[in-house]
Amino acid sequence: MTPGLHIAAATERDVPVILQLIKGLAEYEKLAHLVTATEDDLRTALFGPSPVAGAVIASVDGRPVGYALWFQTFSTFLGRRGFYLEDLFVVADARGMGVGRALLAHLARIALERGCDRVDWAVLDWNEAAIRFYQGIGARPIDEWTVYRLTGEALRELVESNG
Repeated sequence: MTPGLHIAAATERDVPVILQLIKGLAEYEKLAHLVTATEDDLRTALFGPSPVAGAVIASVDGRPVGYALWFQTFSTFLGRRGFYLEDLFVVADARGMGVGRALLAHLARIALERGCDRVDWAVLDWNEAAIRFYQGIGARPIDEWTVYRLTGEALRELVESNG
């Protein structure tokens, strides 16, 4: 493990850092134009009366260098809980230092402690470095499934068309 690396559960005072890291991830993924989250949105989602997600921050010598954000899922086939890893991001100058692996290991430990049987996530098909990294830790793609998303006007139209 990287000397000086520390991973800890995010706290409410970490919200600005989390938003900054989310924006860094969005820039890396060439999706910065899609980020509309605010600090208030994250504060409510992570620390409000009914939190819907969890997050950890990775720091090296006190400097935030990465984060993981997840939410709980459920598999009807397994009859067990799981985690969906929404974001895993490490800043450019900290990549290759074991931070990503440490974040995933930390999340895996939390998942197992909570009785979860799996952790799922998506990766952009062009992100070859991430794909190699994930395959290197034993993760495998689920090629038989295609992810769909209903959003925006189509989401509203579905509701309106069905009363």
